[in-house]
Amino acid sequence: MYGVSGTGSVVGEEWGVRAARSRALGVLRVRGRALGLAVLPAAVAVVLYAGGVTGHFTGSGWDAARWGVTVLAVVVLLAATAVALVVGRARPAATPTVELSEAAAPDLYRLVRDLADRLEVPAPAGIALTPDCDSWLEDRTHRAHGARRARGDHRARRTWSGDGAEEGAPVLVIGSPFLWWMRVGELRAVLAPVVAGTGPAAHPDIAAARRFVRGLDAAVAVPRTPGLDPLRRLGAHGVGQVARVLLRACRGHAAEMERGVAVAGSERAQAVDYGVRIVAQEQVGLAYAGWDRLLTRVALPAWRMGRWPSRLDAGVVSALTELSRRDRLADGFSSRLGERPACDLLEEPGAVDEATSLLAARLFHGGPAEPGPDWSPVEWSQYPEEVVDRKWRTDAARLHQVLDGLGVAGAPAGSPSAADGPTLTRVIAHLSSEPRKPTDTQDDPPLPTDDDSTTDAGTTHGNDHVATADDDSDHSIAADDDHEEPVNPAAEALAGALSAVLSREEAAREARVAATVLSAEAAARSADKDDRSGSAAPVAVSGPDGPLPLFPLQPPRSGRDLLADHVTAMICCAAVDTAEAAPGLDWLDGPALLVGGERAVDLGPRVLALVEDGDPEPLRVWLARTGVRPEKPVRLI
Repeated sequence: MYGVSGTGSVVGEEWGVRAARSRALGVLRVRGRALGLAVLPAAVAVVLYAGGVTGHFTGSGWDAARWGVTVLAVVVLLAATAVALVVGRARPAATPTVELSEAAAPDLYRLVRDLADRLEVPAPAGIALTPDCDSWLEDRTHRAHGARRARGDHRARRTWSGDGAEEGAPVLVIGSPFLWWMRVGELRAVLAPVVAGTGPAAHPDIAAARRFVRGLDAAVAVPRTPGLDPLRRLGAHGVGQVARVLLRACRGHAAEMERGVAVAGSERAQAVDYGVRIVAQEQVGLAYAGWDRLLTRVALPAWRMGRWPSRLDAGVVSALTELSRRDRLADGFSSRLGERPACDLLEEPGAVDEATSLLAARLFHGGPAEPGPDWSPVEWSQYPEEVVDRKWRTDAARLHQVLDGLGVAGAPAGSPSAADGPTLTRVIAHLSSEPRKPTDTQDDPPLPTDDDSTTDAGTTHGNDHVATADDDSDHSIAADDDHEEPVNPAAEALAGALSAVLSREEAAREARVAATVLSAEAAARSADKDDRSGSAAPVAVSGPDGPLPLFPLQPPRSGRDLLADHVTAMICCAAVDTAEAAPGLDWLDGPALLVGGERAVDLGPRVLALVEDGDPEPLRVWLARTGVRPEKPVRLI
């Protein structure tokens, strides 16, 4: 949609529309052939009966043929009718969005309508926001989507009730970060190729082809619908197989049709803010980078704590401003902030930001659909205390709980302090056990002397992280070494125990979310029995195996990474309790430790030296320089 090709001529636009219509007719021909194949036995039966009436096909053999073909025709027609009903009634997939009514965003609707008038295309039926850096048109003319807009939830009805302006036209879905980071002119330039797509979408052949493909796609997912009895599920599997065959037959035509629509929209939009659009495309890439860092580094720790930041879209502005301050490539982008932001086109930007922030937590983390005691919003001003400090102390408490389970003493032998509370000294002493040398491997070459091997090990780990970023071959060698024998057995055992504890906690959380989702879906199905307008709207975001995030942000972390995170949390707790340190928020890196008002950036390598090598000296030097007293007990949660 955002491609720029040529200078925007009428010839290019006409070529795109004609190519899209030609491919749409190809999709419709697949539908026609399927229909002809379904009525073929009935047509043969009619011919046989007509031959019998006229006296041409007489005799016992022709009678048997007539009965056999008649039975086959009835079976095929019944199966075709079932497939047609399922394809016509199946609810097509719809992107979870926050719908905006015209009352909630009159200026934004006016901007889109003016843009459609300039492009001479129909205006979209409505506007919706998605917590992603993308924009597109989405057809929601199916009756299930109409029921969803009519019913909605109580939060949506309060602010954006979602009434369409152009019946039958697609809905314009806008990435919410664009509204907060982009200026009004930039947003108009970025939306021009997208809005221009409503012109080809209004063509009857293209609209019919799209409805057919969406119906087939929805029919494929029908067998996975919960609550089907075995007989209905068996029939749904048969319908799904037929839908897959038809989808494979028209897949190429559908892809080329959409490509033709995109070309036509791009060519038509060439005359609208062409120069501004080139600059705005740079903002699209920058917004995507800042949004990704904000979600993975800032929002994800809060979501794991049962809190969801309620101003994610406003946070992306702070993140991108910080990026432009640090990165010379982004220098100058923050100077645009003096112009009018696109979020001023909304009547209540705060309420819309809160709704999209909650939706982002559902999509990327699998959180509940509504706030609750264990799922409450958090403001950015409260983030250091409510999220960062609680996260550190929760991780530190989990670390000492695992140490208790492993039977680690509260204070090492000969320690000058025999405090009963949880101390950092206990953790350092446990991880500082004598490293085990891999001398019992049989396939390795002869090892050097003890002094040489110690020096080599220290050199390897000193350069490990640099090699991981810049040298793939060194990374693969280090990965192979991890499978041979752990250098620090105490760290490996502690990491395994931490992983097991976290797995149990995550399983319990998913079980709670699953119970909430099932109860909400049951309530929606019961409410739908009294609603004749269509199917129930989805009440929770679910994956193929249950209530999981549709787009997980990070893969599962290794035991070593978990241990390093927990040790870092313990160090931060000790720094906050015994030194002049405080929890803070870095917009690009998430939770941060502030020592004397400055962020501590040199702690990570020292923690890794302790975890991986069992070497506590770099960390002890840092603790002494910072004024942290590791022998003092820390406050846990």
